[in-house]
Amino acid sequence: MIEKIPGGVTAAKGFSAASCMAGIKYKNRTDMAMVFSSAPCVAAGTFTSNVVKAAPVIWDRNAVYSGKPVQAVVINSGIANAGTGREGMDICEKTAEAAGKCLGIPASSVLVGSTGVIGMQIPMDRIEAGVALLKDALGDSLEKGTDASKAIMTTDTVNKELACSILLPGKDGGTVTVTVGGMSKGSGMIHPNMCTMLGFITTDCAIEKSLLQKLTGAIVEDTFNMISVDGDTSTNDTLIVMANGLAGNAPITAEDESYEAFAEALTYICKSLAIKMASDGEGATKLIESHVINADTVKNAKILAKSVITSSLVKTMVYGKDANCGRILCALGYAGVDFDPDLVEITMTGSAGSVKFCEGGKVLTFDEDLALEILGEDKVTFLSDMHMGSAAATAWGCDLTYDYVKINGDYRT
Repeated sequence: MIEKIPGGVTAAKGFSAASCMAGIKYKNRTDMAMVFSSAPCVAAGTFTSNVVKAAPVIWDRNAVYSGKPVQAVVINSGIANAGTGREGMDICEKTAEAAGKCLGIPASSVLVGSTGVIGMQIPMDRIEAGVALLKDALGDSLEKGTDASKAIMTTDTVNKELACSILLPGKDGGTVTVTVGGMSKGSGMIHPNMCTMLGFITTDCAIEKSLLQKLTGAIVEDTFNMISVDGDTSTNDTLIVMANGLAGNAPITAEDESYEAFAEALTYICKSLAIKMASDGEGATKLIESHVINADTVKNAKILAKSVITSSLVKTMVYGKDANCGRILCALGYAGVDFDPDLVEITMTGSAGSVKFCEGGKVLTFDEDLALEILGEDKVTFLSDMHMGSAAATAWGCDLTYDYVKINGDYRT
C-alpha cells in the first residue's frame, strides 16, 4: 500500500541534492541542480522521440543503455544544449568530468540534463563554477530536494515534486520501507511521445536493471506519454530513474508481488508528475482530463483520449467557458479510429455535477448554466463512452490562452 510522504528526490535513502545560481542564462535565480547518490545506482531512462536530439539526451541515453552504474545528475536550465553540434557533446563530457572530479566518481557515472532555448551554446566556465558550488551545497534534507526542483524550472509557474513509500520484504527478513521520490519540469512544448520535460526519479529500492527499464518504459506510456499542452515534441525530453538499493529490500529480480508493489509506487510518482505538468501548461488556467471508456482496444482508447486534449478548439472552448460540445465529438472523429458515432455518449463532469453532451449520434440540449459552472472550475473532465468494447485510457491537457502566445512570442529574448 502506497503512503504519500513529503519530499522529492532526497526522500529516498542515500540521495542528496543541491542548487545554485550559475548565471547560465538567467540572472538572480537558481539555474543549476545536482542529484547525487552515496551508492552507485542502476538506472533506467526514456528519451525524446524527436529526430533532433539535444546533446544531453544522446549522452544520457548512451550512459543508461551501456549498463554502467550511475551516481549523479547535473542539470542546467535556461539553455537546452540542442542544435549545438559537436560543441554540445563536448559540454556534456566536460560537465561529467568536472562533476566526477568533484564527487570522486567516474565521469561515466554522471548524467547531464539541460532545458531552455534551442541553438545557444552553454558557457562552460559557468558550468564548471556551478558544479563546484553544487558539490559544496549537497544535502539530504527535503528542502534541498525542493530547491533542486525549483532550479530546473523554465516557464513553469510552480515546482513539481513528490514522494511516496511502500513496504517490501527485507533481504534479511521482515519488511523494510522503500521510498520513491521525484521531480520534473515541463510547461511548454509538451506533447505525447514524450514531451518537453526533464524528470528525475530516485529510489532506494533494490531492483534488477532490465526490470527497472522495462517497468519505466511501460509506465511512461500511460503517464508522461498521455499529456499534451501544445502539440510540440521537444528535443530534450528525458526521464531518468535511479535505484541505489539502500532500503535493504530483497532484490527484485522477477515480476512477482514485490515488483507489482514497486510498480504501483513508481506509477503513482510518474502519473502525479505528469498531471502536474499538464495543469501547469504555459498560460494555462485549467486542467483538461479526457477519459475514454468501452473502446475496442487500449491502443484506440489512447488515440481517442489524446485527440480530445490535443484539439486546439477543445482547448479554447474550455478557456472561453463556451460549451461548444460538438468539438469533442469532432475531435474523436478525426482521431483515426473507426467507430459508430451513433453509439457514442459524451459527458462533461466537474465538482459541480455533470452534463451529458452527446448521445445517439447527436448533440443534446443541456443545462447551459451548469455547463458554465463546470467550465469555470480548475479541472474539467470529458468522459467519452464509445460502446465498442471494454478498453479505457485517460489523457491530460490544459486550456489554450492568450498568455501562451505571449510567453512563446518572446521566450528567447
